[in-house]
Amino acid sequence: MTDPLFARYGKEFNVDHVLFREGEPGAVMYIIQTGAVRISKRVGAEEKTLATLGSGEFVGEMAILNNKPRTATAVVVEGPMRCLVIDAATLETMVTKSAEIAVRLIKKLAKRLDSADALVEILMHRDPKARVLLALSRNAEAFGEHRDDGILVRAEASELAAQVGVPDEIAEDVLSRLRRLRIILPVTAGSMLVPDLSRLEDFIDFLDVPTRFNAGV
Repeated sequence: MTDPLFARYGKEFNVDHVLFREGEPGAVMYIIQTGAVRISKRVGAEEKTLATLGSGEFVGEMAILNNKPRTATAVVVEGPMRCLVIDAATLETMVTKSAEIAVRLIKKLAKRLDSADALVEILMHRDPKARVLLALSRNAEAFGEHRDDGILVRAEASELAAQVGVPDEIAEDVLSRLRRLRIILPVTAGSMLVPDLSRLEDFIDFLDVPTRFNAGV
């Protein structure tokens, strides 16, 4: 069956297509149906990945809600990506006519705010391995794609390391140990599966990171 929304608002973009760049004016937002988009921001001389968003996520909504330039860059990393392209007038009409759409948008924005607050708390944690664990949990909760077999997290060790300011090798070590415990499972290059988020959270709560993790748990 033809998707009437896609027929009216849909577009497809291939891998490496730049949806928008940081600092540009923003006239549209994107609702991802399939594929994935990497959101990054320039910090000094480096381009840091903030998140990789997949099916069901909104991208670029803030620029059309507050009428300000884009605060980050969005690039397609898994495709071809199918999405709905919505301008400000269309979004306003949708929100006005559909309470469900309005509530979904509010919940997404609240989730993004919670995620930003969580990142600040993570960065205050002294132990680098704990920061990696907490960053993984944050990515699963805020940006993970829920599937029948768990939560798909589109992030590499280097991306988690960059998010929380630790060396890549520390993030690699943490993820390697989580794979051995089957708390995470490899999927493809650049993504992993968290079969049971509560198990990851219990592991974080239980773990005395400075002693147990260094002892090779």
